[in-house]
Amino acid sequence: MGEEGVRWQALLRRLPEGAVVGFHSGARLHGFGVVPSEDLHVIVPAGGMVPQIRGVVVHQAVLAVPEPVLLAGLPCAPADRCAVDLARTVARLDALPLLDLCLRVGACRPEELTAELARHARLRGVEQARQLVRLADPRSECRQESQLRLVLIDGGLPAPEPQIWVSDDDGFRRYRLDLGYRRSRVGIEYDGLSHLDRDRLNHDRARMNWLAAQGWRMRHFTARDLYHRPTLITTQISALLHPHPPPCRS
Repeated sequence: MGEEGVRWQALLRRLPEGAVVGFHSGARLHGFGVVPSEDLHVIVPAGGMVPQIRGVVVHQAVLAVPEPVLLAGLPCAPADRCAVDLARTVARLDALPLLDLCLRVGACRPEELTAELARHARLRGVEQARQLVRLADPRSECRQESQLRLVLIDGGLPAPEPQIWVSDDDGFRRYRLDLGYRRSRVGIEYDGLSHLDRDRLNHDRARMNWLAAQGWRMRHFTARDLYHRPTLITTQISALLHPHPPPCRS
């Protein structure tokens, strides 16, 4: 952690005995810190006096951290505890990406998250965490892919499959889709700023033409769609999955 780790160690010394790094900061130490926060988040037992320290967010927890782990020289809540704490308390759209990444980097196994959920049974937000743990998928490769998947699910559509390979007639893998519905041949892509590069644009056009020739119907979405008009996403994909029959002609 370098200089930041040294600063965090100094801040921990000013906190009550038993304080451990958790929540956003703990997730970062464990390798799945996709929910940004500049502050040091720590967990302390509920009920004690806690000093107000700039740059420190103190979470007074009724649920103890029985076995902290040492990461970068800092006492830290286990990965499953950090993941479930965040899945309970942050917005759904932020929670699923961290759960996906938690599984992807191997910080937790699904059964560990399920077991940790049982310990949080009476705590605020546990139902959200329970729903999202069931949806977590290590195949997701970026935050926006996870969020796009959740928008579709929350919009009432079946869960799309992440990272679909499309092969040619010889069985050679040609292109991989961010998300899709294989049986319906509906593909879904998140296009970030990298897709504005000229070489990338040429590649994307060739890719789109080839997929269309194979019968795939592709839809591409951007940050504007994801964060400001999610209903557009669900409406377009629903129309592809459930096309209305043409009207009868008299």
